[in-house]
Amino acid sequence: MGTIRMTVGQALVRFLDQQYVCMDGEETKFVEGIFTVFGHGIVCGLGQALDENPGGLKVFQGKNEQGMAHVAAAFAKQNDRKKIIACASSIGPGAANMVTAAACATVNNIPLLLLPGDAFSTRQPDPVLQQIEQPSCLGVTTNDAFRPVCKYWDRVARPEQLMTAMLSAMRVLTDPAETGAVCIALPQDVEGESWDFPDYFFQKRVHRITRPVPVEEELEDVAALVRSSKKPLVICGGGVKYSLAGQVLEDFCAEFHIPFAETQAGKSACRSSSPYNVGGVGVTGNLSANLLAEEADLILAVGSRMSDFTTGSKAQFKNPGVKVASINLSRFHAYKWDAVKAVGDAKATLLALGEKLRKTGYRSAYTDEIQNAKAAWAKEMDFLRNYAYTGKDFKPLIEARNPATIEEFIQLTGSAMTQVAAICAIRETISPDAIVTGASGSLPGDLQRMWTTDARDSYHMEYGYSCMGYEIAAALGAKLAEPERECYAMLGDGSYLMLHSELVTAIQEGKKINLLVFDNCGFGCINNLQMSNGIGSLATEFRFRSEDGGLNGGLIPINFAKCASGYGAKTYTVRSIDELKAALEDAKQQTVSTLIDIKVLPKTMTDGYHSWWHVGIASTSQKEGVRQAYQEKEAMLEKARKY
Repeated sequence: MGTIRMTVGQALVRFLDQQYVCMDGEETKFVEGIFTVFGHGIVCGLGQALDENPGGLKVFQGKNEQGMAHVAAAFAKQNDRKKIIACASSIGPGAANMVTAAACATVNNIPLLLLPGDAFSTRQPDPVLQQIEQPSCLGVTTNDAFRPVCKYWDRVARPEQLMTAMLSAMRVLTDPAETGAVCIALPQDVEGESWDFPDYFFQKRVHRITRPVPVEEELEDVAALVRSSKKPLVICGGGVKYSLAGQVLEDFCAEFHIPFAETQAGKSACRSSSPYNVGGVGVTGNLSANLLAEEADLILAVGSRMSDFTTGSKAQFKNPGVKVASINLSRFHAYKWDAVKAVGDAKATLLALGEKLRKTGYRSAYTDEIQNAKAAWAKEMDFLRNYAYTGKDFKPLIEARNPATIEEFIQLTGSAMTQVAAICAIRETISPDAIVTGASGSLPGDLQRMWTTDARDSYHMEYGYSCMGYEIAAALGAKLAEPERECYAMLGDGSYLMLHSELVTAIQEGKKINLLVFDNCGFGCINNLQMSNGIGSLATEFRFRSEDGGLNGGLIPINFAKCASGYGAKTYTVRSIDELKAALEDAKQQTVSTLIDIKVLPKTMTDGYHSWWHVGIASTSQKEGVRQAYQEKEAMLEKARKY
């Protein structure tokens, strides 16, 4: 055994450069590089190591720590979790900025390695610049805030601790069932300390991503439940995507005549054109999936967390005798809904389950219900595609509204374009294999219902944490993962204002992304929620402060195109479907990142289709609308599953 004397920072870089994963015999270098916004807590330690010898790691310069961590998470997601970009920051605000991104990655089971600088391990200069001091415990720093939002957390207080810390980090990052954010806090003095590291710490390591199959008893339990069902419905979750099981699921459903619905994470794992794909299910689901979900006597969830949006807050499946089975690599998720569980890889488990069903000649009892449900949604899509402003007799899709806002918006922007028609025009115009990213507001609902694609991994939605500000960073992460494909961030004006810093990084990297900013002068989705529950329009529209002191003055006009133009992007402002299509066509010809400022009428997004969402509503109020909303919530809660 030999040793190599180097600093902790240098050893960390060398270790990361030697990590690989292998899935189905295909070996992939795991760590692409390191994203960083250098500060005093990281630049002289890890920064020095990257400057001296980065090996095969590429250094990326972020503009906002949260933004760069979102880029890294999206990069990992688009690479089906087989590649990552680590993220390094200074102590204090730089580290704290990444906490949101850590939570986002953990909720969505995306590997994200965070390397924040930390306070001095010796405590000699305490309190160092940006250090939080807790009188109750001097060992607590900003980085302790990562503990509840990470799957693994460690602090390297001595050089030799780096070895066990990083091996544990790799264990979590490469585990499909347990992956999420990992935080390795690096005290800034320890980063520069030297130690004689054993040379075997730097050997090439291949972490194998395997396909566990459930034990025979679990497989037979699920098979028996399917065989006893007449109208089962499969839910395609994110686990189908990461298992590369889309085609297997399509074949399974076709053979046994079972419809399947998609979650936000599962969408684009399978082809939209499959005759058994009935689209998004639940709160942001469409008419066809939700109609079938109401009548199903078995729900077979494959790789799904079964969130409240997927299950309509446990009220979507209305058949009194409905049963639930779950196929999931995570035993934690498999146990949800008190389901009959099969803990295993989606692809391997579906293949094994298919063999059991095939032996008994199973076929569901559906006749024309699947086709009828799909036809009902196709008719609705025709309506949405042609939905246009008609003047004084115009009826917005969302009933809860301030009637004056529509006309005020038209006068302010000169646009009467509807959101749903704009989405249809985008789908018809951009490339069939283009990647679209999203995360928050009304767009995830519209897209899960309306977006269609036969291109795998082309629908990149973060809706586990629904993190505003993820969208633009995600487009860059997806572009870094697949530079040959066009990437479109679909986001609202609120999300753009919250975090668009990595547009500059995209321009810096020469990675063209396209921003489609839907400007309806506010947080339209939440405005819908508050007003539909009897609350007034409070702090959800973008309005000036009025003379009476309230936020109810005129709508705020914002020129998003001019903003992005200043960064060097090619920009457009559109106020009609024709202008939108023309801008999309021209944007295809550009080599630099683009932004299309799309002025869309408020309240012209899709509404719920046979679904319910449980939100906390005041049980006491002087407003009749609030009292009525509470009574309706209580009535629905009685019909929902209790756990």
